[in-house]
Amino acid sequence: MTHPHTSTAAPPAAPLFGNPAAIRCERAASELRSGRPVVIEDGEQRLAFIALDGSTQQSYAAFVQAAGQRQYLFVPPPRAQVLGLEAPTGARFALAQVDYADLAALGYLRDASAPRDWQPGDALDAAAVEVARLGLLLPALVAVRLAAEDRCFDGCDRISLADLSEGAQQAAREYALVTRSPVPLRDIGMTQFAVFRGGVAQRDQVAIIVGHPDADAVVPVRVHSSCLTGDLFGSLKCDCGDQLRHGLLRLKELGGGVLLYLDQEGRGTGIAAKMRAYGYQHDGLDTIDADAQLGFGADERRYDAAAAMLGLLGIRRITLLSNNPSKVERLRAAGVDVVGREPVTGLLTAENEHYLRTKAARAGHALDVDALIHSSR
Repeated sequence: MTHPHTSTAAPPAAPLFGNPAAIRCERAASELRSGRPVVIEDGEQRLAFIALDGSTQQSYAAFVQAAGQRQYLFVPPPRAQVLGLEAPTGARFALAQVDYADLAALGYLRDASAPRDWQPGDALDAAAVEVARLGLLLPALVAVRLAAEDRCFDGCDRISLADLSEGAQQAAREYALVTRSPVPLRDIGMTQFAVFRGGVAQRDQVAIIVGHPDADAVVPVRVHSSCLTGDLFGSLKCDCGDQLRHGLLRLKELGGGVLLYLDQEGRGTGIAAKMRAYGYQHDGLDTIDADAQLGFGADERRYDAAAAMLGLLGIRRITLLSNNPSKVERLRAAGVDVVGREPVTGLLTAENEHYLRTKAARAGHALDVDALIHSSR
């Protein structure tokens, strides 16, 4: 018999409003996008930081004041290499007396010169970059190491390395089917649009179901990352819009399939970074070098959402419509059983030829550009 003044410990209740670590990841990414500092910690180590392209001259000045002129700029390995540095863990540059214009030049503008003195980055710097990526911001950060007595950033949002590891991974696979509706498409006929919501930022992702694919068989699938300029406005700089429409037509020809339309513009960098990269491409850089100027790797896309969406549709095995063999491997790493690949090409134009040659030569895409030129004549 239990004494009335004693109690037995109840097992911890499941979180009512989602995974706490995932929630902290979402809040941290949102704070960065709003231009406010975030504190990331690992045990007794603490780092306060703001994202460079989420900041303003005023917010930078406020950060400098709070940091007591101890702030530094951290850039990831691709940007460090652009600056002529061998920095496999990224590079830190002290920013005492550096004004906002020079800061931007060092962080992501072309033809910047790296200071002689720099320090390699560490796990906290890399984690802070990951928070910026969750918020689709440039991976360039103004940061300061905090001592135990530092209190200027106590009111800022906080996140730990454990939160980032657990929360981002957990949220990446947590999707729910929100709704399905019939939508007739030109040249395709009646389709079903299925909307899924989830991930760290709770963005909506869309699957277009063409025909009546048999989920128990191998299903043809096109995994298409959003391209506002090409898909919607017909940009001639890429073949994305053509691949979107040709992919849907091919799914119809095959008797049915699914096109996953993923919200990851600019190969996962976001629309703002993509437009910055477009400016560098206009100056003569190819797409990979343009992204490297901004601190990004050749491909920042992730495919956990694709795996979750296919799972919710009951699809276990797929043939992938893509020219990109590495997409096959990355989908497999995300848990998708890809049993085959079929090419899907767009139209070659004078404006996108260099882009397509770059994808073939530097990104490993299975594209014979010369054959496309011959077939277009």
